[in-house]
Amino acid sequence: MRRAARRRGARASGARTAPGARTASRTGAYAGSERAVRCGWSESKSSRIENARTPPSDADIRAWCAACAAEDQAPDVIAANRQSAEAHVEWKRLQRTCLRRLQESTGDLYQHTKAFRVYVSDVIPGFLQTPGYASALLSSIADFRGTPDDVSQAVAARIRRNEVLRTGGRRFSFVLEESVLRYRLCTAEAMAAQLGHLLGVMDLQNVAVGILPFSEQRTVWPMPTFTIFDDRRVHADTLDAASTLTQPSQVELYGRAFVRLSQQAARGSAARSLIADAVASLG
Repeated sequence: MRRAARRRGARASGARTAPGARTASRTGAYAGSERAVRCGWSESKSSRIENARTPPSDADIRAWCAACAAEDQAPDVIAANRQSAEAHVEWKRLQRTCLRRLQESTGDLYQHTKAFRVYVSDVIPGFLQTPGYASALLSSIADFRGTPDDVSQAVAARIRRNEVLRTGGRRFSFVLEESVLRYRLCTAEAMAAQLGHLLGVMDLQNVAVGILPFSEQRTVWPMPTFTIFDDRRVHADTLDAASTLTQPSQVELYGRAFVRLSQQAARGSAARSLIADAVASLG
């Protein structure tokens, strides 16, 4: 079984890397046999790598890109090769055991990250959630996904995880669509408490919060929620899956999107006014 798993991993790794290798190949002026010579490989090894039958090492990738006159593509191809086959994982698989373990699974990543950039268009960021809001949200997720009901334990794990907000000298930058302040995912009382908590968090020196208003013309469209960890990794979630992106070009793309979104966000008193309006709308 372990050998079969390794074979599957090799195929997955090669499948991710081969498109990059073939792209680099097309940019070069050399035939396959000459590339093999330039890389110091046999033609069979060159063919196995290009056709995703053998996963290349970092050195193989650098040699291939150099042979194809595409050295600038090497970092992205290396990152794609290293990226786990679990990089795009269905939520159904992630949540199969319980929601608590899912909350705990990111603990090490959070501890080793110094700068977080978070954009949300759907719900209050997990980092900023109150127990009441988190409980309502996770209950809804458990019901929708049909996962084991361990919501109270999952909420406790999320709140413990969120201690990183106040420890370790970390920096957090949040950009929220104004709609996030208005979605009624919990009772009016719980939502008022959540919005009050958001106002309080804005006083922290290591936290920046911006709100993208409904009423302002914008040059960047609303996007799916994503989180950038330092300049190394992006988590981008969809309804069916959670994606982990590590290629430099991917991280740069999301970083550029965050800058554009952040530039149009209301801050300070203007942001507080938008939150106060949302509180008032609760009646």
